[in-house]
Amino acid sequence: MAWESATGYARLLAHAAGVAARRAVVAVEAGPFARWRWPGPTPERLVIAPQDIRTADPTLAADIYAGLFAFAGKVVETGGRSPFEVREASDDWMRVLHGFTWLRHLRAADGALTRQNARALVADWIAQEAKAPPLAFEAEVLAHRVLAWITQSPLILEDADRSFYRRFLRSLTRQLRRLRTRYLDAQEGWPRLLSAIAVAEAALSLDGQQRLVRQATHRLDQELSDQVLSDGGHVSRNPGILLEILTELLPLRQAYTARGLTPSNTLIGAIDRMMPMLRFFRHSDGAFAHFNGMGSTPADQLATVLAYDDVRGRPVQDASYSGYQRLEAGGTLVLMDVGGPPPLALSAGAHAGFLSFEMSGAAHRFIVNCGVAEGDERWRQIARATPAHSTLTVEETSSASFLTQPALRRRLGPLLVSGPSSVTARRTEGPAGIEVVARHDGYSRRFGLIHERQIVLNADGSVLTGLDRLITRSGGADGRRRFDIRFHLHPAVRANRTAGGDILLLSPDGEAWTFSCPLIEPVLAESIYLSDVHGRRRSAQIVLSGGARVTPEVGWTLTRTGLSNRVRGGRARAGQVGPDLFG
Repeated sequence: MAWESATGYARLLAHAAGVAARRAVVAVEAGPFARWRWPGPTPERLVIAPQDIRTADPTLAADIYAGLFAFAGKVVETGGRSPFEVREASDDWMRVLHGFTWLRHLRAADGALTRQNARALVADWIAQEAKAPPLAFEAEVLAHRVLAWITQSPLILEDADRSFYRRFLRSLTRQLRRLRTRYLDAQEGWPRLLSAIAVAEAALSLDGQQRLVRQATHRLDQELSDQVLSDGGHVSRNPGILLEILTELLPLRQAYTARGLTPSNTLIGAIDRMMPMLRFFRHSDGAFAHFNGMGSTPADQLATVLAYDDVRGRPVQDASYSGYQRLEAGGTLVLMDVGGPPPLALSAGAHAGFLSFEMSGAAHRFIVNCGVAEGDERWRQIARATPAHSTLTVEETSSASFLTQPALRRRLGPLLVSGPSSVTARRTEGPAGIEVVARHDGYSRRFGLIHERQIVLNADGSVLTGLDRLITRSGGADGRRRFDIRFHLHPAVRANRTAGGDILLLSPDGEAWTFSCPLIEPVLAESIYLSDVHGRRRSAQIVLSGGARVTPEVGWTLTRTGLSNRVRGGRARAGQVGPDLFG
């Protein structure tokens, strides 16, 4: 079963009970007398429209006008129908539609026709509000819609008549009231924080809501204190969440100033801590490392957010609160996951990639994790498993277990229900270079083995040395257990075997590294790169396979060798002998 231990089962039951209790409170809060608890007068006008700093594509406005809605990897042609009458589309498509984040594309087109189209679509939604599907009122979708309507209000309301203006405000107020009452029902983590941001931004934008501003600010500060760690990471351990949070917090900070208010110290401090962490997770090519749910990097959004970073200081190297290490020298960068599982309630996107690492050279990534598969549940499960990461796997099993029971997954999400109970790390820096030694016990309960990984990057960044150990836990273990140490390669990297049995890696700009292992001959096998804007791509992986009894310690080395004339042809071909991603 997904929960193999009594501890994991107890945690899952406690989480389910907490979810049920919160939903009971929400049901009471959303009762017939909720309307009497609105903190202040009913809003009569919008006084500011905070900026939406996400980039927009004006060419998409023409598609929307023509009834073509391309969301979540799917294109739906409405054929003259209202898009809100569509029921045959996927849930992900429906959530984007009802979230209205696409309004920014219409605003980017900035024409009378697009303004009329935007107003007509909003009026259409208001007319069918009572018949909207339940997912339209999920906290995250509702928060996106509130933010979109407020930030795009100049587009929606310009040239609008008084009747539409009043219908718009009444609907916005209803949604804001619902969002306030559904706050506890929001999924913990980013959805709940987004809900708090939406209420605060709406309160600042509407006239006469001083009391709501105070309440919303207090609630937002609580969420920021709970979710943003001391080093600036997010409690979910997903690097991409930081970008989403900052994209919403930066305009909110400006909204406080526009209303003549000072943003709270908690909000300012959270922004100041998160900005350097964006740089922490970036490789030399600007992409984020693939840890715990991070997929392809939205380069335009990242560039926009980083433009607000006035300090632009060197990122922290030891992010121990977030559970990551950064080793950087001589143009070589190594990012390593040395943390444990996130809290159960925030683990729906967490991966079993403990002690995995990624490495980039001067301009390109060489070693990566496979990333995230969007929109495909089977590939998403594969991507979360340990073999999809550049780390050690025992018996082709993951170092953590995921909730697999269909009924519970539908209710609670695909949680990570059991994993390492202890993950430790030690960092040492000296004239010779940087050393990180970390271990986790994710394989201890099942196989009696502890994985320890030592990584050393020398002072000039030309040599990365690793040592993977399987330590037998007290009480005995089956030393016949097989292991595989994987090093997934970026699809742009070409890999070829040298005459001496090593693996030569070549990037598009000619930077070359040689992978060697004295005890086990490295094998080139197929892999797959999932976090690409163009979909899944073939790639290769280096695999070291052995037995815990015969080779409990495996040393390996990556050495920068410059441009090699021996490199000819492409990367590893399909069908080569050796273990693949799926074992």
